[in-house]
Amino acid sequence: MAITLEWSNEALEDIESIATYIEKDSPAYAKSVVSKFFEKAEIIKDFIEIGRKVPELNDSNIREIFVYSYRLIYKIDSNTVLFVAVIHGKRLLENHEKSYG
Repeated sequence: MAITLEWSNEALEDIESIATYIEKDSPAYAKSVVSKFFEKAEIIKDFIEIGRKVPELNDSNIREIFVYSYRLIYKIDSNTVLFVAVIHGKRLLENHEKSYG
């Protein structure tokens, strides 16, 4: 079964914001962190349920995997994985509800 990866605008904006913040101190590290998000996405493509269920939600189709100290949150929908948010590991998902509901 071929899995399609999709990125919400919100998730891409989250990655851009993270990169901008890190880039102030280290452009090279910022590039590395951004690359790691996309590398992890490719792993999820092959192992769709590798991530844990998001603790704030009671939905086994919404999962997360950690990339450094960030939560890469995705929604499984038949043959599609939609990345809905990238937030710091200490933050709750509350501000991104519209992305996965």
